[in-house]
Amino acid sequence: MMPELDFHKSSYSSNTDGGTCVEVATNVPTTVAVRDSKDTTGVVVHTTPAVWSAFSRFVRQAGRPC
Repeated sequence: MMPELDFHKSSYSSNTDGGTCVEVATNVPTTVAVRDSKDTTGVVVHTTPAVWSAFSRFVRQAGRPC
């Protein structure tokens, strides 16, 4: 059984375009879960910490909020 995911707003989310926010849960060592903060009962995307790290690095380098 997977522990309960502890979501928090991503530091790269933007509130300037109507509240577009991504929430991320990193409290489970083997997975990173991502969801839309406006639809907390919707789809949750699961990925590995390595993939999330690479994605985050790409976003930072691109200079765009995700």
